[in-house]
Amino acid sequence: MKVLIADQFEQSGRDGLAAAGCDVVFDPALKDNALANALRTTGAKVLIVRSTKVTAAMMESPDLALIVRAGAGYNTIDVAAASAHGVYVSNCPGKNSVAVAELAMGLILALDRRIPDGTAALAAGQWNKKEFSTAAGLAGRTLGLLGFGSIAQEVARRAQAFSMNLVIWSRRFEDQPGADLRAYGIDTTSRSSTVTIAASPADVFFAADIVSIHLALAADTRGMVNADLLGRLKPGAILVNTARAEVVDYAALAIAVRERGLRVGLDVYPDEPAVATGEFDFPLARDPGKGLLYGTHHIGASTEQAQEAIAAETVRIVRAFKETGRVPNVVNLARQSPATHMLVVRHRDRPGVLAHVFEQLHDAGINVQETENIVFEGAESAIARINLDHAPTPELVVAITEGNEHVLSTQLVAL
Repeated sequence: MKVLIADQFEQSGRDGLAAAGCDVVFDPALKDNALANALRTTGAKVLIVRSTKVTAAMMESPDLALIVRAGAGYNTIDVAAASAHGVYVSNCPGKNSVAVAELAMGLILALDRRIPDGTAALAAGQWNKKEFSTAAGLAGRTLGLLGFGSIAQEVARRAQAFSMNLVIWSRRFEDQPGADLRAYGIDTTSRSSTVTIAASPADVFFAADIVSIHLALAADTRGMVNADLLGRLKPGAILVNTARAEVVDYAALAIAVRERGLRVGLDVYPDEPAVATGEFDFPLARDPGKGLLYGTHHIGASTEQAQEAIAAETVRIVRAFKETGRVPNVVNLARQSPATHMLVVRHRDRPGVLAHVFEQLHDAGINVQETENIVFEGAESAIARINLDHAPTPELVVAITEGNEHVLSTQLVAL
């Protein structure tokens, strides 16, 4: 099976794919039209990417069947186009959680203690103990978490080690405000760390001294952190975003920094360069005003540990697809089948039985949404469960039942 890797990818992952019997083409420089052409000319069945954009034009390759995002987020992939072409999209959730959580905590510590500024002053030959000894400290302060996926959970556990209080908002808790957070590895009995599930993002921003954002990008999260939410933060509060730039209104953030002295730690930005190195103009970084901004270069997941774990997960996904036809971590299968009825056909395990059933359904204009055929021990008989987009008529059911001698019985079930 041909696998095209169009991004940087660990040698251990490439070796793992080769060991699985894959024919690996590694060309991390491929982008845009060159990538679309490479998919067609190589006949690659699997495409592996990290930050490379995968567009609708690339789905035109007739051989492409699976796209693996070697990371968690998949907003750089045209998932709708992949679905329209019957191409699986899979990702590697949770494998970089610790790395991103470590960076988030690093930014929080750096902002509180102003470590980069102190280092810069020392390098410039300045001794200013008075200026850099005014940190508030983290113990007893309240960390707000917007979102509570695997990364936020790792941040929460580390924050508790610093004796910080937690206030958490996530849609997963909207129907269960009294959820037991011990299931997420959170110590709810600690005397040095209180834990609260907030009813709304506004409640988080009102209560927190520090907010760390961990939202996936979706239609309802785009621009969620707006002027109204930012206005609820205390003057001088800390905001950290290691998730997606698009969930924050950065224009409103710039105003909040200038007018209310917010301190900000960022790893993601609007209109980031598509290349690893290059020029990048982010005005707030040049002139943070009365606030303080520390920024990293979208490197949250970029630790050796995380990349090795992601490479291993990518190999597992491709191997499963190659050997079983099934794809772990698929993100673009229908959550709910459009089928309305199931036709259950008990039949002898003989050639042509299912062809007869499908031909009858085809002639009646009924679409098969999913099908499963289970063979009994001895391979003498089987049972097929066929999900349909609408109900067949009683006459059609009779025609299916009586039209082939190997059909033993049929049953129609409304879903």
